[in-house]
Amino acid sequence: MLKVEQVLVVRHKVLVEGQSQRRVARDMGLSRNTVKKYLAVSEPKRTEHRPRPRPGLERVKDRMDALIEEWEDRTTPKQRLTGTRLHLELVREGYQVGTTLVRSYLRERKREKAEVYIPLVHRPGDEAQVDFFEVTVELEGLRCKAWQFLVRLMYSGREFAWLYDRCDQLAFLDGHVRAFQYFGGVPHRCIYDNLSSAVARVTSPGRVLTERFTSLVSHYLFEPCFTRVGVGHDKGGVETRGKAVRLQHLVPVPKGRSLQELSEQLVANLEEEAERRTDAVGRSVIDRFVEERRAMQPLPGAPFDARRIVAVSVRSTALVKVEGAWYSVPSRWARLDATAYVGVDEVRIACRGEEVVHPRQRFGGKRVRYQHYLPELARKPQAVRQVAPELVEELGEPYGELWRLLAQAYGAHDGARVLARVVGAITHHGKEEVSKALKETMQVLERGTGDVGRLGGIGILPPPQQSVPRAIAVPAGLAAYQIEKANATDYDVLLLGGGGHE
Repeated sequence: MLKVEQVLVVRHKVLVEGQSQRRVARDMGLSRNTVKKYLAVSEPKRTEHRPRPRPGLERVKDRMDALIEEWEDRTTPKQRLTGTRLHLELVREGYQVGTTLVRSYLRERKREKAEVYIPLVHRPGDEAQVDFFEVTVELEGLRCKAWQFLVRLMYSGREFAWLYDRCDQLAFLDGHVRAFQYFGGVPHRCIYDNLSSAVARVTSPGRVLTERFTSLVSHYLFEPCFTRVGVGHDKGGVETRGKAVRLQHLVPVPKGRSLQELSEQLVANLEEEAERRTDAVGRSVIDRFVEERRAMQPLPGAPFDARRIVAVSVRSTALVKVEGAWYSVPSRWARLDATAYVGVDEVRIACRGEEVVHPRQRFGGKRVRYQHYLPELARKPQAVRQVAPELVEELGEPYGELWRLLAQAYGAHDGARVLARVVGAITHHGKEEVSKALKETMQVLERGTGDVGRLGGIGILPPPQQSVPRAIAVPAGLAAYQIEKANATDYDVLLLGGGGHE
């Protein structure tokens, strides 16, 4: 088929310049039938004809189909069947066929089986797509892997993203709670992959949901929808947008002190972009979201509690193991049963009406607060010496300065004994009262003089040096006697049988 420029030349030469069709065909290397055809039409048009017979293909077509079906279970996306490999097998079997024909047939077969996508209509408040994306962040100078949780409202294009250090069910549930609070409403449907946080197993009628995800759905009353198994483009909106967010807002690798800080900055960046991004008619994402927000379901009275509840036992070391990490609890809880409420950022442990909160640790981590062991430390000075820096850091000032002065005045060994007595005073009188007494006598400790055996009326410290003995009243008749200091050599003389002094 000629190009439109060639058609113009042909028509101009014949119809304007008056050249013969024979001459134009000879000069341009065309057939006279072609020249004649384009004198009748002003632009090239493709004329569909019945496909020509291909006897070479007919001879090998059935065998190619059989080989493709036979090898289908023995190929992978990276070790797929190619035209070259199929041609080689056909030649080995004695078929006379060209490589071009085999490759052409494979292309046509692939085209016929390729999926045809349907243009979808997204209505206000109806649909949100949800997914996780792996990202890299830098926290306090250390690069680590994190996970971006993304919810995209398909009508308006409004998005919510948050960063987590794990791609687990807890992060999955917490991300929904944060997203719905951020949007101020709940979409009628949410679309997911068949991820294990939501789907316990896939059956022929549908999906069996996990217990915790079922509780989330029941709380917010939205419809969970899932893509086809093994098909990654059924929710192409969030797939495409998640990669774009990673490239637009997480490059270069973001730096921060915590994922909370980086997540808040990411949300702020998405809000700025939503104000700038417009559709074909000039409406911004924010404008469309105002319309969509009115069509969404209202939030329930209270947000869903995404924390995971775990029954735990307190060890004799007053430590609790939760999901592979260790956390300290008050020593009086030792050998009792407790309940751990595991959140994304913290772990709350409750026992007999009391509770303690720790930052959540990674698998194998440990979080110990030595204030939980004050009664035991008061009885174990050498244990105090082992953990003194950590203990005084937890207690704050003036305990850090106290430990420094005690180590100077008594040394680490005896200073730990004194600090143990201070710890005992805290258990009996409370930290506030002991801290007040310490501040009142800190100047005396710094001078190293005077009687520091009391702190604000609480007698817990010995003096830093040996005090002078008090004078003892004796009868007048004995006052004239002088008592000499004992001398070890006198006892040596007695042991050798020596006599008295001359």
